[in-house]
Amino acid sequence: MSSVPPSTVAPSPVPRPRPRPRRAVVVGGGLTGTLAAAALAEHLDEVTVVERDNLPEGPSPRRSLAQARHAHILWSGGARAMENLLPGVLDDWVAAGAQRIPLPSALVSMTPQGWFRRGGTEMQFLIACTRDLLDFCIRRRVLALPEVRLLERTTVAGLLGSPGRVRGVRVHAPGGGVRELAADLVVDASGRGTRAVQWLSGIGIGPVREAEVDAGVLYASRLYQAPSGVADFPLVNVQPRANTGEPGRGSIIVPVEGGRWLVTLCGTRGAHPSQDPEAFERFAREVRDPVVGELIAQARPLGGEVTLSRSTYNRRRYLEKARSWPEGFVALGDAVATYNPVYGHGMSVAAQGVLALRDELRRNGPRASGLARRVQRAVAGPIDMAWQMAAGQDVLYPEATGPRPTLLERAGQRYIDRLTSTATARPYAARSLLEVMTLSAPAAGLFRPTLVLAALRGPRQEPLSAPPLTDGERAAVYGDRPGAPQAGGTRA
Repeated sequence: MSSVPPSTVAPSPVPRPRPRPRRAVVVGGGLTGTLAAAALAEHLDEVTVVERDNLPEGPSPRRSLAQARHAHILWSGGARAMENLLPGVLDDWVAAGAQRIPLPSALVSMTPQGWFRRGGTEMQFLIACTRDLLDFCIRRRVLALPEVRLLERTTVAGLLGSPGRVRGVRVHAPGGGVRELAADLVVDASGRGTRAVQWLSGIGIGPVREAEVDAGVLYASRLYQAPSGVADFPLVNVQPRANTGEPGRGSIIVPVEGGRWLVTLCGTRGAHPSQDPEAFERFAREVRDPVVGELIAQARPLGGEVTLSRSTYNRRRYLEKARSWPEGFVALGDAVATYNPVYGHGMSVAAQGVLALRDELRRNGPRASGLARRVQRAVAGPIDMAWQMAAGQDVLYPEATGPRPTLLERAGQRYIDRLTSTATARPYAARSLLEVMTLSAPAAGLFRPTLVLAALRGPRQEPLSAPPLTDGERAAVYGDRPGAPQAGGTRA
C-alpha cells in the first residue's frame, strides 16, 4: 500500500474576529454634553448624543435652555479647560464677537465687602458673550467630529444593565416606540432636569444623598444697545450681601457681541425684581450701589421684554458617595450639582468635570475596571469648591431653606469675608482670591500662611466710596453730569 506524501500547502489562516466597536452615549446636547462627546471621541469609535430638542444651526436660543437669556460668565478656569478639550475654541469665541475681559483691570465689581480696585497682574480673565454664542462655537466643532452623531427629539427612558454595569440606554424615538442603544459608557449631561437618580434606582443602585439650598432668588434680564463710545467697556456688577438680615439685591452688566449689554438683576425672597420694563431701571438703582441703573439710563433697550427666571436653587447629588456604583455610567455638570447663577461657576465646573473624564480615559482607556467610579469622585473636586461658595452664602439670606452651616463652616466663611475685605486694597490678596474665584487654583491656596497673615492685617487703604471707573468710561456714559461717579472711586 503506497503512502500519500504530506501536503506542502500551508493551511489557510483562521480569520480573527474584528474587535467590537467601542460605543458611548451622551445624554444631553448642551454645553456639558458636547464637551463630553469631544472627550469621548478621542477613545471610542462611536459617540451618540441624545438630545430632546432640535438644536439650532446658529447661535440661537434653545427651547429647553431658558436661562440662556440671563447673564453668563465663563471664568478663566473653565475657559482653559474648554480650550484644553477643544483647542482653538477661545479664538472662535473672540472671532464671533465675544470679549476676553482681563481681571482685575476690566472688572468694576462691588463685593459684599466693598469695591475691588482695578489694575495689577492680569493672569485671570473671563469670556463675555451670550450663552447662545458660547454653546454654538462648541457645538459646531464637536458635531463635525466623524465619531459623533446626534439624535434629536429623543429622550432617555432608562438605563440598560445591572447594578454592576450599565450597558446602554432605552430611548423614546421621535416617531414613537422605544429602542435600545448599546454602549460601553453612558454619560449623563442632561442638566437640571436629570433623572439619573431614578435611572440608577431602576437598575438597583441607591439611595443617593441629595442637598438643596434655596434663597428664592429671582432673575430679571434685558438687552440694551450700549451707548456710543464705550467699546471694550468693563464688566460691571454689584453683588448681593448675605447675613445682614435683609433680602439680597444684585445687578450686572455683561458686554456681549454686537455692541450690546446684557443686564441681569437679581433679588432674594422679599426683594424680587419685576417683569415690568418701567420698574427695571428703578430696581437697578435700589441695589447697594446704583451704578448699573445709572449706566443703563444712558443706553437704549432692545425690545420691551424683560425675561424672568426662578431656576436658581442650589442642588447637589452626592453620587460620588453612593455605596455602590456601576461600571459604564458617569454624570457630569448640572446633572450632579446646580448653583445659583450669580456666582458664575456652573459652566466652568462642568468643563473641569469633562476634563477629569478625558484624563481618566487617557490614562486607562474606556473599558478599564473602576473607571466610572474614579471619574465620579474626580468630578466632585471642583464641585466641592463651587458648592461651598454658592450654597454657603445663599443659606444666610432671610427665609432661605436648606441645612444650616456648621460651626466650622461659619468660621471658614468669616475668614473668607475678612480676606475679601483685605483683597479690596491688597493686590496680593486680590490675585489669590481671583485665582480661586475663577476656578484656576484650589481653595486650599487661600489658607497659605502669608495670605492668612495679610487677612489678619486687613486692607491697607480706605475702601472706595464709588465705582472705580476711568475718566474715559465715566465721560463716555455720564458726560459732565453733576453727581456722576468720578475716576478713582469718589462722587462729584
